Amino acid sequence: MGIKKYIPNTITSLNLFCGVLGVIATSGGDFQTAFFLMLAAAVFDFCDGFAARLLGAYSDIGKELDSLSDMVSFGVLPSLMIYFYMTRNVIMTFDGAGIVALLPLLIAVFSGLRLAKFNVDSRQSENFIGLATPACAMLCGSYICFVSLMPQTFFADVAKLWWALPLLSLVLAALLVSEIPMFSMKIKKGAEHSVKVLRLTFLLCVVVVAVGVMIYSKLEWSFTATLACIVAIVFKLYILINIINTIIVKCRKK
Repeated sequence: MGIKKYIPNTITSLNLFCGVLGVIATSGGDFQTAFFLMLAAAVFDFCDGFAARLLGAYSDIGKELDSLSDMVSFGVLPSLMIYFYMTRNVIMTFDGAGIVALLPLLIAVFSGLRLAKFNVDSRQSENFIGLATPACAMLCGSYICFVSLMPQTFFADVAKLWWALPLLSLVLAALLVSEIPMFSMKIKKGAEHSVKVLRLTFLLCVVVVAVGVMIYSKLEWSFTATLACIVAIVFKLYILINIINTIIVKCRKK
C-alpha cells in the first residue's frame, strides 16, 4: 500500500493540530479564530474517514487517533470556549459561582464518555445513538463566536445570564450520552426511508435558515457573524428534528 496507508492518519493529525491551535486561540479570547479552527477540524474529521474508505486504509491506530483528535477538537475546545467566554462576559457575584462557571467543562468530560461509548457500540455503524461530538462542538463554537462578535443582540444578552450557558452545557452533556437516535450524513446504499426523509428535511432547513439569516441581517453582518449564526441555528434544528422524530416513533409504537 505504501504511502497511501499514512494519508488518513495524516489528515486526522491535522484535525488534532487545529484543535490544539483552537485551544490556544480561545484561551486568549480569540473566539473567531477558534471557531474557524473548529470548522477546519470538522473538515479534516470528515475527510479522514472518506480517505480511509477510498484508499482502503483502515487501521486500529487510525481509529484511536480519530477519537483522541475528536476529544481535543470537539470536546475540550468547545467546553473551553464557553468557559472563557463566561469568565470574561458573565458577571456572577453569589456563593457557588465558581462551581457554576465550571459546568461548561462537563462537555469535555461527557465528550470523552461519548467517544468511548461510540468505539464499543456496534449500533452506531451508520447512524448515531446520542449527540455526536462534532455536532455538539459546532453548536457551542458557533454560538460563542456569534455572541462575541454581536454583543448587542438578543442571543448575546441571553448568553450573559449566569444560568444560560451552564444550563446549555448540562443539556448538551446529557444529549452526548443519551439513547436518542440521531441520523448521520453518511451517504450509504440501502439507507432506511425514514433516515432519507430526515436528511432531506435537515438539508431543506439548512437552506431556509441560510436565506432567513441573510434576509434578517440585511447583509449588514460580517461574514463570520452570519456564518456562525447559521451554523448555530442549523445544529439546534438538527437536535430538535431528532428529538421530535424519536417522540413520534415512540408514540407510534404505543
